[in-house]
Amino acid sequence: MSDEIVLVTGATGKTGRRVARLLRERGVVVRAASRSGAQSFDWTDRTTWGPALRDVTGMYLVIPDLGGPRAADTVGAFARQAAAAGARRAVLLSVPEGGAAHEHVLAAERALEHAGLDWTVLRPRWFSQNFSEDFLRDPVLSGEVRLPAGEGEEAFVDAEDIAEVAVAALTEDGHAGWHYELSGPRLMTFRDAVAEIAGATGQDIRYVPLTPEAYADEQRAQGVPEEWVRLSVGLYEYVRDGGLATLSDGVQRALGRAPRDFSDYAEAAARQGAWNA
Repeated sequence: MSDEIVLVTGATGKTGRRVARLLRERGVVVRAASRSGAQSFDWTDRTTWGPALRDVTGMYLVIPDLGGPRAADTVGAFARQAAAAGARRAVLLSVPEGGAAHEHVLAAERALEHAGLDWTVLRPRWFSQNFSEDFLRDPVLSGEVRLPAGEGEEAFVDAEDIAEVAVAALTEDGHAGWHYELSGPRLMTFRDAVAEIAGATGQDIRYVPLTPEAYADEQRAQGVPEEWVRLSVGLYEYVRDGGLATLSDGVQRALGRAPRDFSDYAEAAARQGAWNA
């Protein structure tokens, strides 16, 4: 049994729960932290930090508002407190370079880098699992995925790959000081992705490209807060304009193997009933 204790924030999320599972499989003690979990933790309540950090040796950090103006202060304060408490390693789930929040994200990354820890930053592309475990699942189930992404290309990455890279950085040497850009093995449009899901499920599912204005109007009609409407429109605009139309070798560098392909994800998710109504 390992004497490592790793704090996993966002432990119920797409990557957090996978990181926790993989760590436990390696015999690492996991402290799963969330607002409602056994280990109470809230990024906005610093009184919860100390108990969560007690005796930890490593941390997997998921910051809900990483692109916000206060993220750097929060990350820096937490990382310094962790280092003072004896933590050695930290892995931060970040976002790809570019976009409207780029300056704030980089500031948060730098705050971690200067906290006295062996740090690793993960910059993944859009998660494949967004189609099966998050905000794109309902559109898939409806038969129409209506988005303002145009025919922009993206290299969707599997959350399992992200988790494996995080666990390697938390349990193995050789990953400190790396910014891992994590992508899948090929560029795809959202139309391509939806077509592969349709093929895997045998269902009639269509991609419908919208203008940003039409998409925003539909989101507002569904009661989505204006802040999230503007954020999502900006994210899709970045894809539409080609901001993510590149491949990266982060999975290969970290794990010594190619990343999982989107078709493998779609077929596995379909077999597991991810899109059963």
